[in-house]
Amino acid sequence: MPWALVPAVWVAVMGVLTWQLSEGADVLPALAVTPAVACAAGARRLWVFGSGLLALGVLGAELADDSFDGFGPVLGAAAAVVAVIAAAMWTARRRSLLCDELDRTREIAVAAQQVLLRPLPRRAGGWTVAGEYVSASRGAHVGGDFYEVLATPFGVRALIGDARGHGLPAIGMVAALLGSFREAAHQEPELAGVLRRLDGALRRHLRERTRGEHPAAAGVPPQDPVAEEFATLQLVELADDGAYRIVNCGHPQPYLLDAAPGPLPIGEPLPPLGLFDPARTAAPAATGHVPPGDGLLLCTDGMQDARDAEGVFFPLADALADAADVRPGTPLSGRAVAADLRAAVLRHAADRPADDVALLVLVRDGVRPAARPRTAALSGVPRR
Repeated sequence: MPWALVPAVWVAVMGVLTWQLSEGADVLPALAVTPAVACAAGARRLWVFGSGLLALGVLGAELADDSFDGFGPVLGAAAAVVAVIAAAMWTARRRSLLCDELDRTREIAVAAQQVLLRPLPRRAGGWTVAGEYVSASRGAHVGGDFYEVLATPFGVRALIGDARGHGLPAIGMVAALLGSFREAAHQEPELAGVLRRLDGALRRHLRERTRGEHPAAAGVPPQDPVAEEFATLQLVELADDGAYRIVNCGHPQPYLLDAAPGPLPIGEPLPPLGLFDPARTAAPAATGHVPPGDGLLLCTDGMQDARDAEGVFFPLADALADAADVRPGTPLSGRAVAADLRAAVLRHAADRPADDVALLVLVRDGVRPAARPRTAALSGVPRR
């Protein structure tokens, strides 16, 4: 029922009761709430005022038909209607102002969040790019998961990660890591150098946050907080000929989107960023080749860990096989794969995932040929 009809129906019902009951005057006070009903239904001030006039019209008709002895209840109800009109008009105006302010705040929040987790490019080098994001915080567009894809002098470089925690509290760490990656990816020729820059940004962010949370420690170097905070992440470098290099810091394995999608064997991952020193630890990179028309899926653990009402984990491999199933000779659409996976995980979690979910789909230009074995190796280790 449209909200504009709610007060009209209310007045009609009360009017019928007034005229039909033997002591209809006892029902008259109920007409006083008509403007409040209109206001509660979401009506603006004009409709609130109109609903009050409608109630006063019914009272006027009753006053014209009543004897002098009935004037008291009718006049009392009319006075109550006028008072409720005034209160409802003020409430409707206040609500209208608050709604306008909320709309402006949402616009500002969306713009700020898009600066942090900005829209992905549709293409980077010889690759098409697609991504999806689901925040565990209602109404938020960003959270503890993050991703970025950049075309750099060293090839296409992608980052996907998961800061400790989820939702709004993790955004500070996400901002520090994304800002560092967007600069380092264009300046560092090796992924190990990018990783060291990310580690430095994480440590600076945590030290600054520690000082902010403990003002009394100003001027005194705080204890290193990195031991309590960390982020899993994956750095990927892609060449136009399909060659890839991957450095994994405690993050879920990427998936190769070929005729039989499955996780890439990229070897033992490094610990999460913040739990080791990249300057003193070798950062081996898994290497391999993506055939034309195939692609890579990078995702955070929020996807694999999503559960349904019975506690069953999301069947990522099955969902990916369905999403990436295309006829031979048909190009693989990364946007379609990403959208299908997002819909599948939300369906599995009943639209209420317990953790942030982020995914990237990177598809190499070309048409997928027949199924071929996937290969991957660590740097310096011969491929079989």
